[in-house]
Amino acid sequence: MTFASPLVLLVFLLVPVAIARYVAGERARGRRAREFANPRLMPSLAPVRPGWRRHLPLALYALALAVLIVAAARPRTTVAVPVENATVMLLTDVSGSMQATDVHPTRLIAARQAALTFVGRVPRGVRIGVMAFNQHPRTLQPPTADHNAARTALGQLASSGVGGKRPPAAIVLLSDGKSTSGEDPRALATRAARDNIPIYTVALGTPAGTIRVPRTGGAGGYETRSVPPDPTTLTQIAGASRGQAYTAEDSEALSTVYHRLGHQLGTRKAPREITAGFVGGAVALLAIAGALSLRWFGRLP
Repeated sequence: MTFASPLVLLVFLLVPVAIARYVAGERARGRRAREFANPRLMPSLAPVRPGWRRHLPLALYALALAVLIVAAARPRTTVAVPVENATVMLLTDVSGSMQATDVHPTRLIAARQAALTFVGRVPRGVRIGVMAFNQHPRTLQPPTADHNAARTALGQLASSGVGGKRPPAAIVLLSDGKSTSGEDPRALATRAARDNIPIYTVALGTPAGTIRVPRTGGAGGYETRSVPPDPTTLTQIAGASRGQAYTAEDSEALSTVYHRLGHQLGTRKAPREITAGFVGGAVALLAIAGALSLRWFGRLP
């Protein structure tokens, strides 16, 4: 918690003085009572003594005053608020290895479902674009605030790719394997960092992932090929672009990651003044103290 007017808190230096004066007053009251009558006769003169109840309303008043002093300092806290006019590109690997079934029902379908979760999580004002990539990227939906259009584009994810579009404000990159052609992705990530475009990578799949592909050399039939994910390269991409790296071995973990990213990229931290809450608390304390004093003593202190 921070304060817009922190110097007001110096008033708390008077609190020990007020407590000392109150204690001194209570001792003086006791001395006068002893001078007025023999202490042994006090139970007969005042059979019902308020005891601790006499101090409780005053303690509540003091606490209310302390809360009001804090309110006068204008306290502020940091909260998550929706990002205005932000742009996020969902960049999804659609290479053949995404057909592996180690992530149910397939890596690609799980990625599509998780991306839909992401779209449903971010605020309406966030512009979302959708791209697919294999050897080359392909724009399925340029950045738009129409989230239904983004959902429709996600439904088009399939193994293919050509095209390109202008750079977004952030990139969510989902992939499961190493780059086998084209420019070094880590160099591209460094370039993205210079343009203040963080890349959030998600490595999808397990080391046991496999796909069935036609045998090479015209031998006919199919063979099983291992397609483990490559979290190391994706972590390097995220680090080079000042983003973050995540891993997901099943569809549930992937949905959790995208849900978290939806909140992270769709909101920003901003200070918010909470003076009204402190004033309300002080008013409630004053009301309780007054009610107790009237009930027990028939007057306000």
